[in-house]
Amino acid sequence: MHCHTAGVGAGGSGCYVSAALMKSWRFHFYLKAFGVTKAEVSEYGDACIIRKISTRLATSKRVGSAVILAMDAVVGIDGELDLEKTEIYVPNIFVSTEVRKYDNLHFGASINPYRKDAIERLNKAADENAVLVKWLPSIQLIDPADERLVPFYLRLKELCLPLLTHTGNEYSFTMSRNELADPERLRLPLELGVTVIAAHAATVGRNNGIRNLKRIMPMFEKYPNLYADISSLTQFNRIGHLRNLLRHKIQERLLYGTDMPLPETGIVSPILFAHNIGIKKSVFLSRLENPWDLDAELKLELGVPTSVFTRAWKLLQRPTILTTCHMADGFRDRI
Repeated sequence: MHCHTAGVGAGGSGCYVSAALMKSWRFHFYLKAFGVTKAEVSEYGDACIIRKISTRLATSKRVGSAVILAMDAVVGIDGELDLEKTEIYVPNIFVSTEVRKYDNLHFGASINPYRKDAIERLNKAADENAVLVKWLPSIQLIDPADERLVPFYLRLKELCLPLLTHTGNEYSFTMSRNELADPERLRLPLELGVTVIAAHAATVGRNNGIRNLKRIMPMFEKYPNLYADISSLTQFNRIGHLRNLLRHKIQERLLYGTDMPLPETGIVSPILFAHNIGIKKSVFLSRLENPWDLDAELKLELGVPTSVFTRAWKLLQRPTILTTCHMADGFRDRI
């Protein structure tokens, strides 16, 4: 339920990557992650990346389908797109159009709520069978605690679309406002009844001198509509984070995610977990050719309950008849 795509605008995709990011070592790293070259993208268009994801996924024995995430741009105070502050932009129309071609891919929309037509875009995403809305607040410069977003949240809830939003520090771009990914800022949508999925379970970084993981844990008890995904938690820069997360009694709120295509770069290696799962098992997993299978098998070996691997699919099923839920007590008076 957490798989990325991107593009440089080739083939009329509308995708965008900033000049600063293109000059960064990260750009070449991401090309490798997607398994493409600049020449290949120029010749076949950005859509070839999504095709490669589908083809690779189809050979997996463990993972049947994936949500491909769009990524909206930064929006200025005028409510219009601000490319000068945007590092990466992956339009909804590009993702929704391309994933429709593949049975094993689903559309994950991204809508910056500061757009003038944000709610209109939200309605359109729902009509195009989006299964969730994705935010990366520290890069998109979205403050989840901003009460101006209440109408957006209410419509999100009415449409029964979960909000998958990055929590914890972000290091994948050339700049980041990490305070915007403080899990405490998610209390507003949670109080309004939005189903919120904390990407990466806030396992990295601190806010107000307190670890983000410690900040989010009490919120699971207070908000039954709060979930977290386990994407990226076996990467070499997050060693120990998954096992630490599993020590907390929130397994019933965890959802399977991969952060593909990053695991395809070698950033995830079972050898790094030999002291947890044994040398024999780590060598066996290292020989798995399919990165989706490797990701799932490694997480199973590290103690992730099997229920985590199917919970996301159930959560993302929108009901045929949409219903409106009540806001949490005490919030209605504030609006």
